[in-house]
Amino acid sequence: MHSLPLIEGPSSSGPRSDRRRRLPSWLKRALPRGNGNYFTHDLLRELRLETVCENARCPNRAECYARRTATFMILGNICTRPCGFCSVPRGQPEELESDEPDRVALAAHRLGLRHVVITSVTRDDLPDGGADHFYRCIRAVRNKTGAVVEVLTPDFLGDKRAIERVLEARPEVYNHNVETVPRLYKKVRGRADYQRSLDLLAYVKRQAQGTITKSGLMLGLGETTDELLDVLADLRAVHCDTLTLG
Repeated sequence: MHSLPLIEGPSSSGPRSDRRRRLPSWLKRALPRGNGNYFTHDLLRELRLETVCENARCPNRAECYARRTATFMILGNICTRPCGFCSVPRGQPEELESDEPDRVALAAHRLGLRHVVITSVTRDDLPDGGADHFYRCIRAVRNKTGAVVEVLTPDFLGDKRAIERVLEARPEVYNHNVETVPRLYKKVRGRADYQRSLDLLAYVKRQAQGTITKSGLMLGLGETTDELLDVLADLRAVHCDTLTLG
């Protein structure tokens, strides 16, 4: 019997253990100890709830679940927008589940959350984009927990009536991400519109001055420093209070 030779790359040298490709130490995260991760996972399964943590394949999911926290994703798990950066499935969404607000509130209560973050897929198929469902979720969570509620909404295609419906529930934080610089929108955000997103944040601040407005940007997609600074200036011009960079 003949043994098969090792297949080596063109740059292979030294002992086999030295040739093994390893991830940098700063990229590795130890799995959290304890049963918090399983508690959160099992609770979400029991209550049939979606999270952006899982559907968007967030690498920090285990850490957050272990701390008994998660970002709830409402309006189903199928999105109507073809954004290039997101792992959430695209297609034809299913009907809304009328009891979802109560299930989100119950999960927030059982997790002991004091700050609840609610986001969603984009539902361009719905007349109000899902705004009334956001309203019901905010009210249910506040009534059940008394927690601070932060929403991360889609752009509702610029429909001011939809934005106003969400604001009627008085979320303490209204988040809408611009995601990237205008030059990369067609590639990264599909049918989204940069100015529409800025207009949404400006409208929220005009309608509810006491509400904290928030937005987020992804870095490393090919933007230049000058382009990034221009976006920061645009966000400041619409009085956006808080910014996350990822």
